[in-house]
Amino acid sequence: MKVKVCGIKNKYTLKYLINHKYPPEYIGFISNYPKSNRNLEYNKLKYIINLNKKKSLFVSVLVNPKITFLEKIKNLSFDYYQLYDVCPMQTRFIKERYKIKIITALKIGSIEDVMNYKKYRNISDIVLFDGQGYEKSIAFNHDLISNVPKNITKMLAGNIQYYDKLEKFNKITDIIDISGSLETSGEKDIKKINVFLNNAKKK
Repeated sequence: MKVKVCGIKNKYTLKYLINHKYPPEYIGFISNYPKSNRNLEYNKLKYIINLNKKKSLFVSVLVNPKITFLEKIKNLSFDYYQLYDVCPMQTRFIKERYKIKIITALKIGSIEDVMNYKKYRNISDIVLFDGQGYEKSIAFNHDLISNVPKNITKMLAGNIQYYDKLEKFNKITDIIDISGSLETSGEKDIKKINVFLNNAKKK
């Protein structure tokens, strides 16, 4: 099971992830959403990700970003932009202009929300099916995505726990995205991260 650990706020946690025996395939950084306590100001973001990524890929998590902000971060070492609330036309524009891979994040509450993936299937590299809470992890019925075709690379988030038995997700998703469950008192907990990464690689 491939995994994404999201909402990294400091270099200590980032180094732990990168140097873990089973490093996550993707590491996410909240880049332009101040409502989240995981959001990073530009200078801190630039500082934190300035290191050897080794095997992990870096993801800038963006909510309806303005071009002025994208211009600001375009030279940072991101491999993907994860886009919330961006229409297909603008998504294609961002992908082509910045020559970057795209994760389209869809907020899921119903099967109709899931079907929005069809609008992005020829644009986005990965489709993230997430709850409707942005910075808050809100559960939804994960089985709603079970009929999304296998040729769509799927990422799943929304109230997934660090201790969950991940084999239950194998048939419906390619990548697990987790953030809040790895925290204690609002900060990433190394012990929980270790449990999650070891658990993911058992599958």
